[in-house]
Amino acid sequence: LGQNIMNPALVARCFLMISFAARMTDFSTSNAVTAKLVDTVSGATPLAEIKAGGSFDLLSMFLGTTRGTIGETSALLLLIGGIFLVVMKVIDLRIPLTYLGSFAVFALLFGGHGFHMTFLAGHLFGGGLMLGAFFMATDYVTSPITSNGKIVFGILLGIFTGIFRLFGASAEGVSYAIIFC
Repeated sequence: LGQNIMNPALVARCFLMISFAARMTDFSTSNAVTAKLVDTVSGATPLAEIKAGGSFDLLSMFLGTTRGTIGETSALLLLIGGIFLVVMKVIDLRIPLTYLGSFAVFALLFGGHGFHMTFLAGHLFGGGLMLGAFFMATDYVTSPITSNGKIVFGILLGIFTGIFRLFGASAEGVSYAIIFC
């Protein structure tokens, strides 16, 4: 394999997010159908709504009928893809489970909403957490080899994602957490 010190795709994504933040977070659309009624349609992603204390549709986030970028709109399909990778023995469940579990504990303890399960589910289903847990954090080249290393890696990912999401300026933090860890 490539002997990369970091996941090249994540490095590129983080570089683009830092360099072109406005373009990377602009979800406005315009097409022939909506152009007759309005010039453009824009709105915050569900994760940004959660961070701002707004309302969100949990079922739409789970099924993927909501706005957002690729990899953050359908938790159901990402879970199906993750299960497929586990069944085919492509990935080990240690990293995704400890990542999601430690993030959930962090969000419940420090999220400011107590043990509010809808808030937690919104954070789990929103943003790139599922994509990161099953598809990015399990990258062969940049993830740990040993069982204990995978568990520590997953716990650190959950903690750093929680810090970046809950206390950072951006609503997301998965890419930065994976690169940092």
